[in-house]
Amino acid sequence: MPRISQLYFKTAILFLIIGIVMGLKMAISGDHSVIGAHAHCNLLGWVTMAIFGGYHALNPQKAEKRIAMIQYYVYTAGIALMVPSLYLMLQGNAAMEPIVAIASFITLAGVLLFAFIIFFGEKAVVTPPAPSYR
Repeated sequence: MPRISQLYFKTAILFLIIGIVMGLKMAISGDHSVIGAHAHCNLLGWVTMAIFGGYHALNPQKAEKRIAMIQYYVYTAGIALMVPSLYLMLQGNAAMEPIVAIASFITLAGVLLFAFIIFFGEKAVVTPPAPSYR
């Protein structure tokens, strides 16, 4: 499996753990005011990153490109900044709103880079593993 796939899966599982902890905190306290941060953490952190990792695992020739690693760092930075700033903003800290906006644009840049990886460059070739006759 390409290194970037491993990075995506490792990062994704960290966001899943953070998302679960946020969900447990909401359930225990009965305060669901940060549900938006919880959802962003799980969907953009866990789900989307796992999909990015799966794509690169299926397309190792694209995973080895420098742009793939740049995209990983840009997207990860966006989500790592977005989740805590959104959490704090939803708890009533209005000063976090510009940080959430900046993080959102960084995340968008990461998604656009991923779109570039998919649509341009070498064609994606999904090669199924050879059958095992053991």
